[in-house]
Amino acid sequence: MRIAPVPALPEIRLYAAHPASGLWRLTRPEGRAAEPEGEETDEDGPEPQPPYWAYAWAGGAVLARYILDRPETVAGLRVLDIGAGSGLVGIAAAKAGASEVIASEIDRNGVAALGLNAAANGVAITVVGEDITAGPPPPVDVVAAGDLFYRQDLADRVIPFLDRCLAAGINVLIGDPGRAYLPRSRLRLLAEYQVPDVGQAKGAATKPSGVFSFEPEQLGGAFRSSP
Repeated sequence: MRIAPVPALPEIRLYAAHPASGLWRLTRPEGRAAEPEGEETDEDGPEPQPPYWAYAWAGGAVLARYILDRPETVAGLRVLDIGAGSGLVGIAAAKAGASEVIASEIDRNGVAALGLNAAANGVAITVVGEDITAGPPPPVDVVAAGDLFYRQDLADRVIPFLDRCLAAGINVLIGDPGRAYLPRSRLRLLAEYQVPDVGQAKGAATKPSGVFSFEPEQLGGAFRSSP
């Protein structure tokens, strides 16, 4: 991995994928190369996680840009970066003056990358290496969710957790370029930025990605808070 500034975020440097990084190895169980001929693989083992943490996704990038441009959003507050990946959003929050940053990430390679990226940017982040969406929110003031709506099952876990955050009086910010399962009816647009996205061809035109406030569910035309 090579450390380099993030496109549209020169204030932050991350260990990033490149053609010779060999990340394909991490798509095999335990990050190993192919099994020698004649040996069987453990088909009952856990499915390998794609290395999402090795890239700056558009949703995380716009959320980080928004936080750096408006440090008052997090300054002096406790912040949770959920599904943190590379830690881009949490690093931005720490740089913007958050009193504490917690990053949750279920991929163990992502957990390692988080620590390396935080150190490379001179910030302290507490990493939680497990899925926290089934439980109550931690004691924070702001939850930042960048690019967590690209799969239905993930959205189905995240949205109830974010509702519990709202019920606990926690402000929820979402960054997303318009993924398929984004809960659009629950969002209020705060800002838009032009940033490259994962899988986008180099030099291709970018499209706007948004930063949103996650709002209580509407009932009868008026917002209502979760019970």
